[in-house]
Amino acid sequence: MPAEVQPPSPAPTRGKRPPRGEPVIDRTLSLLNCFSDDRRELSLGELSALSGIPLSSTLRLAQGLLKWGALERLPSGEFVIGVRLWEVASLAPRGHGVREIALPFLEDLYEVSRHHVLLAVLDGREAILIERLSSRRAPAVAYRLGGRLPLRSTAVGRVLLAAQSEPSREETLALPLDQDFRVEDLGSIESLRLELKHVARLGYSVVRRTQPSHTISVAAPVFGANRSVAAAVSILAPDGAFTPEVALPALRATARSISRALGYHPPGIDGIRSQPDREGR
Repeated sequence: MPAEVQPPSPAPTRGKRPPRGEPVIDRTLSLLNCFSDDRRELSLGELSALSGIPLSSTLRLAQGLLKWGALERLPSGEFVIGVRLWEVASLAPRGHGVREIALPFLEDLYEVSRHHVLLAVLDGREAILIERLSSRRAPAVAYRLGGRLPLRSTAVGRVLLAAQSEPSREETLALPLDQDFRVEDLGSIESLRLELKHVARLGYSVVRRTQPSHTISVAAPVFGANRSVAAAVSILAPDGAFTPEVALPALRATARSISRALGYHPPGIDGIRSQPDREGR
């Protein structure tokens, strides 16, 4: 009796990852995500432990990042973020584009105030500081250029938060309070919710901090061509250096100038508008 002929096995599929495998791009980004303000230099073992990627795979991915320039290696053998990432990040229109347009006006504001001048944009549940002009005698601040700021406890953050839709705003308000630095006027969530209503109505925010130094910050919104808030600009100084009423005229003039340069055409009212005007209104 002839033997039964078995059907040929299917040819292996090329170019596809295993069903349970993690895409290479995800693992690569996981390595980059290991770096932070507190972890600027990491060994290969630390990268593996923090990312959860096996050591051999971590080495292979890190070598690829080194070759491209996303990572650099110190003489000690530790890895640091490479300057190539900054080069690519500078192409982001909401970061470098807004900063490039705003910088001349920020410089004028700095010449007038001689205090910290900050520019920030929204990114998820936080703000990113895309420019900061400071004098050598300026007080210590908690955030570096390119660093992330909490929305609830910073003046620029509150301006950006007040312009969000209510569902997005409530999600941010619900975050654990320990994510924010201590401020004198953070208060309860209900008081902060009321404060954000005032920020939206008045068109500016005031925040006093006790850490890392006693400071006062006044921020105003910057609008884009679609009449939504594109960024927030602020003056930050030692507490008692000025009152909000003194800082507001120059701050608002700067915010208006940047807004016009971004293509904003005012609808004829003050305050923060989070949605574009409808035609005929």
